[in-house]
Amino acid sequence: MQHDAHAHHDHTGHGAGHGAGHGAGHGAASWGMAARATLHCLTGCAIGEVLGMVIGTALGWGNTETMILAIVLAFAFGYALTLRGILAAGVAFGAAFKVALAADTLSIAVMEIIDNTVIALWPGAMDAHLDDPLFWIVLAIALAAAFVITTPVNKWMIGRGKGHAVVHQYHR
Repeated sequence: MQHDAHAHHDHTGHGAGHGAGHGAGHGAASWGMAARATLHCLTGCAIGEVLGMVIGTALGWGNTETMILAIVLAFAFGYALTLRGILAAGVAFGAAFKVALAADTLSIAVMEIIDNTVIALWPGAMDAHLDDPLFWIVLAIALAAAFVITTPVNKWMIGRGKGHAVVHQYHR
């Protein structure tokens, strides 16, 4: 990964940087910046959700236990992706963890509420198995809905210097 004075650090290694303009600051968040921040959170959420569902299903757990595991892992992976970038900037773990909490908590929470609500309300989705196309189709729709609904939340937060805006000071 290359860094220069004008390029944004990619926290995930998957092209989900935060957009142009470190100095964007309060009130200046673009939709592109918000979408990239949301994609960053969505990556962690998707990894955690799928892994939680795979583990819960493999262990023969019920829907409630599996969903709880998926949510816990979604938060864990979401925070871990942010921590990776902050720790790479040389920040101590304790301080980096506080930044990750500030940057991601609301975004991940909104995503988890939306995607799990879609899955819970979709007829047959909670009982679909990993080898059932319904499982993957509903998961994709749920994550897409979470992205669409969470992007304006991130735009609002970044525009006020909150959420992913707090990570910008650690970019090189």
